[in-house]
Amino acid sequence: MKSILLSIALLVSNLSYAVDQQLYKQHGEYKVFYSAFNSSFIDPDIAVANDIVRGKDKGLVNIAVAKVPGVALPAVVSGTVSNIIQQSQTLEFVAVREQNTVYYLAPFEFDNEDFLTFKIRVVPQSDGPETVYPYDFKFQKKMYVD
Repeated sequence: MKSILLSIALLVSNLSYAVDQQLYKQHGEYKVFYSAFNSSFIDPDIAVANDIVRGKDKGLVNIAVAKVPGVALPAVVSGTVSNIIQQSQTLEFVAVREQNTVYYLAPFEFDNEDFLTFKIRVVPQSDGPETVYPYDFKFQKKMYVD
């Protein structure tokens, strides 16, 4: 479990890089970090231990919500991914927890050189009395088969 978290952490915990590259969306006081990558990035042993299906045409979406850089917060995350001809998949997110941090992963399938549009809805869990509203955003990524 620790190794997958290390892999995920490498993708999103370098928040200064993510901030510089605009790999996040601002939602009030929350930053919603996002990435999509080929599942072959995950080590086979780690994938088996965490029920992640690897494959040349399989990807993962990673979402993290933070107020303070480096400390991801709980949220409700949902979404879809669609290709250029509007074939759509529902994303089923699973929470991955480590100490005070939580990331959300969802698998998806793609064809080589697929230009994908990810539509994500995030509802951060409030740590106080304030009302937190859903935040809808989208991002696009071209995926390549390994």
